[in-house]
Amino acid sequence: MTIQLDPAQLRALVEDVRKPREAIEAAFVDAGDRLSEGASLLNTLTRLFEAMPSALQGEEVGAAVQHLDAVSGRALTLSERFDFEKTDLDSLVGVVTAASSPIDALRRTIKMMGIVSINARVTAAGIVGNDDDFEVFTADIKTLSDTAGKTIQEFAQVYRQLADEVSRASLQRSAFESTHSNTLSTLAQNLSTAITGLNQHQFLAAESSIETGRVGRQITGRIGSTVMALQVGDATRQRLEHVEALLSALSTLAENGSFEGEAIAPEHLPLCLAALAALQDELFGDCIDTFADEVSAAQNALRELVSDASIIISLSKEFQGDGKGSGSAISTLNVQVGTAVTTVNDFEGERGKLEATSISVQELVRKLLEHVEAVQEIEASMHLVSLNTAVRCAQMGPRGAPLTIIAMQLRELTAETVTAAQAAMEQLTKATAFASKLHDAEAQSADGPVGELERRAKAALAILLELDQRISVALKQLNSDAPRVIRLLEAAERGLEGQTRLVERLDAIKAEIEALRGEDTPEQLPDALKPIFAKLRKLYTMEAERQIHDRLVGAPVVAATAAASAAPAAADDDIFFGFDEPDAPASESSDLGDFDLFEAAPPAAIEAPAEEDVFFDDFGTEPEPIVASPTSDIDGFELLSEAPEVSVTDPEPKKKDADDLDDIFF
Repeated sequence: MTIQLDPAQLRALVEDVRKPREAIEAAFVDAGDRLSEGASLLNTLTRLFEAMPSALQGEEVGAAVQHLDAVSGRALTLSERFDFEKTDLDSLVGVVTAASSPIDALRRTIKMMGIVSINARVTAAGIVGNDDDFEVFTADIKTLSDTAGKTIQEFAQVYRQLADEVSRASLQRSAFESTHSNTLSTLAQNLSTAITGLNQHQFLAAESSIETGRVGRQITGRIGSTVMALQVGDATRQRLEHVEALLSALSTLAENGSFEGEAIAPEHLPLCLAALAALQDELFGDCIDTFADEVSAAQNALRELVSDASIIISLSKEFQGDGKGSGSAISTLNVQVGTAVTTVNDFEGERGKLEATSISVQELVRKLLEHVEAVQEIEASMHLVSLNTAVRCAQMGPRGAPLTIIAMQLRELTAETVTAAQAAMEQLTKATAFASKLHDAEAQSADGPVGELERRAKAALAILLELDQRISVALKQLNSDAPRVIRLLEAAERGLEGQTRLVERLDAIKAEIEALRGEDTPEQLPDALKPIFAKLRKLYTMEAERQIHDRLVGAPVVAATAAASAAPAAADDDIFFGFDEPDAPASESSDLGDFDLFEAAPPAAIEAPAEEDVFFDDFGTEPEPIVASPTSDIDGFELLSEAPEVSVTDPEPKKKDADDLDDIFF
């Protein structure tokens, strides 16, 4: 078998492989760094918003909702009471205004009585005689008239004060209503709507928490899958390093006929070159095929992770609408409660003014009623005077006719006084009733829940503000970190997109390496070359490399039972625990994935400790010989008390049951 290899070409191929290997390493390290940072941020955000539903459904928020329910209910009650007060105030204005007419009539009547008293004195002076008693005309009527005039004047002043007070209260209430028309009812409705929104927000938060938890767990799995997928970068780096080492060794072998400092016999050199070229081709081809598949898997894993990250971010933003606070049920409630506090203060201030008005009205009406009582007393006295004048006029006969007319006028005015006083008394009594009603309503409200309205509103506001601040901080972090997470993951995905072009470059190199391979691959190596390929096998860190090696040039022979029994369980451990240097003695090898090899394997018995001393040999007892049974494989041995010597190169043994291995140790 003849094969010609150009050492310069092989060294050039080493450089060609090195560049993509370094690019792959850099790309996957960068992708891993971005994934690590993005996953850390994403986990922080996920944990942050997984805790939000608990905050929304906590006892404090429940207490706040109860406060708001009370505020909403009392605001509605206050609105209704305000309407009732408006009705009562309007009625008060009505009765006070209605009292104006009888009071005016009373004033006119008293004034006419003054005129009549003057006429009575003048008439009495014209007909007076020594035997006539006209004191009733000259003194009594004047006294009563003067008293009535003074009383009605004071009455009129108090009434004007009452009318002004009631009118001012009415104007103030009208001005307040024009500014706060339907404020309380609207406030109650808005609070009710906001509370409903908060309840819905709590429900959605619970539902969202379930979905957030599901997606969060899915993201955890995605991150694990992505990390595993990104391991292809390190695995490919190691395999390409092995390819570079093998190409370098192959160039040295082609140039001076030595491998790892060991000269190859000229008669074995062509076969060694052919075997190494074939092995190189298979190892490199499998490496780039695996790399192409795993790169696609890593890209898909990153792409799915980006999608899941977008979902978790979207779910998190649902906690406060569009993330700016305008759509949040809590933010809406904060605004509504703040408005409620201001509105309640305004309404309480207005009701305080009405309370002062009601007290003033009651006092003024009390004074008016006292004046009305005085007028009624004057009316009673005037009635007696009118009776006396009638008697005196009857005694005087025709001479007293003018005074009789005056007496009749006096009786008529007295009757009018009674009517006007009764009408005024009726309206003022109603005014007292309405004023008392307003006062009693205000006193009842101050002693009841209305006095607690502002306190409960502020308590709810404090709770909601604290919660809103927590969500705002979380959203601030979300708005800051979420785009960064997406950018990191997308950048990691884009970083792997360039690996497709590297695969194309590696395919071109593969074609060159494949061209180095001869037409025929040696089926069996001579014994002289087996130690060289066994030493080469110890370079591998991937089980796939060992399998390709064993398939092409054969598996190495086994030197010790312990190594053989440990090998199946540790096939892939070299990836994580390193491997021995190629030039380490076989007896010092700790690589559980490799086997100790002999430079030569003459037919000889393999010595081992006695069964009971496998692990605790005192090194003072002559070990009994054991040999491989014809029915055993490299994974197990039988202990024989006496056995014929068997060569380690006997035909491939038959597989033993795994239970037979236990007999060695137990």
